Amino acid sequence: MKRYVIIGNGVAGTTAAENIRKGDDQGKIIIITDEDLPFYYRVRLNEFVSGDLAEQDLVARGEEWYRERAIELRLRTRGIDAKPAEKTVLTDKKEELAYDVLLVATGSHSFIPPMKGAETKGVFALRDIRDARNISSAAREYNRVVLIGGGLLGLETGNALRKLGKEIMVVEFFPRLLPRQLDVEGAKRLQRIMERMGFAFRLGAKTLEIGGGDHVEGVLLEGGETLPAEMVIISAGVRPNMELAGPLGLECDKGIKVNEELRTNQPDVFAAGDVAEFRGMPYGIWPAAMEQGKIAGTNMAGGRITYGGTTMASSLKVVGIDLASAGNIDVERDFESRVVRDDKVYKKMVIEANKVIGCIMLGDTKGFNKVTKAMAEGQDASALSDLFSDK
Repeated sequence: MKRYVIIGNGVAGTTAAENIRKGDDQGKIIIITDEDLPFYYRVRLNEFVSGDLAEQDLVARGEEWYRERAIELRLRTRGIDAKPAEKTVLTDKKEELAYDVLLVATGSHSFIPPMKGAETKGVFALRDIRDARNISSAAREYNRVVLIGGGLLGLETGNALRKLGKEIMVVEFFPRLLPRQLDVEGAKRLQRIMERMGFAFRLGAKTLEIGGGDHVEGVLLEGGETLPAEMVIISAGVRPNMELAGPLGLECDKGIKVNEELRTNQPDVFAAGDVAEFRGMPYGIWPAAMEQGKIAGTNMAGGRITYGGTTMASSLKVVGIDLASAGNIDVERDFESRVVRDDKVYKKMVIEANKVIGCIMLGDTKGFNKVTKAMAEGQDASALSDLFSDK
């Protein structure tokens, strides 16, 4: 009987386990995670913070799902060391788990930039359910929130707290919001919408220090302005959890390096999800983690399928507004583009040699899947003319 050990119960690890079982109905599958919940929708943590979603409703895979597939899930269990020559993983429970095939799907953690005061009580980052519980608890006491970082997760966290009646000030180093998803015009439109909702902004601003004694009192910006604050949420991106890369002898750079089969440089050791680096890139997005988990799990059970990368595309609601973007959004205006705009909608298609290479859809995301399919297949831009025309 083949022994499979998966470290991490996010979308990559869980999808891998599901696909291992499809290819091997007899093997022993163990998932270990330091989380205290089974696989849950991390992307919906903001709804938990705002009170729109109960904790139990975050859970995507309940106990019955694991039981039906004979998958052993060990919660509150962390992998702390490994012996690749002996094919074992050591846990913080002082257990040695033997494996024939191992998947490292340890995900990522919030990046906290080096700044004075980052350890002050009242400073948070949102990455997992424990963070969400802490933020939710603090929000019962405090009202003035400074959000450091104007990316997707940061704005959604800010909106969750705004729904609870908090004052939200966003500090963003870049001169516009969502620099990965929006160009200058799109970002300005989103900013105006959010200002009408009650958000305030300091764009192109750098945080020097978080001030306070026993608790946060303010945020000092380069230039001298101090923003009053009782809570600070830092949303400055994520970094892969690579603590086991060393003990396992895995080659890594920005993440753990994998090939087209999601194999690492070590025999019978795979990696997938936020921790994995494919062709120099750690993707850090849900669709990539799901796709990698499927391929890794299939191959771990003896299949032979390959990964070619994932189109960097996101489709979501940011502060309740539909937003989708993919590929090259052409901030520098180096390419031809077709733009549709009115009071509620901003849509842009970026074209090179009559092929679609990127798009932005703000306020109306109908047809986004058609756009990403056209990008992946190299279709002629004229095939999308109905989506990017004034009507």
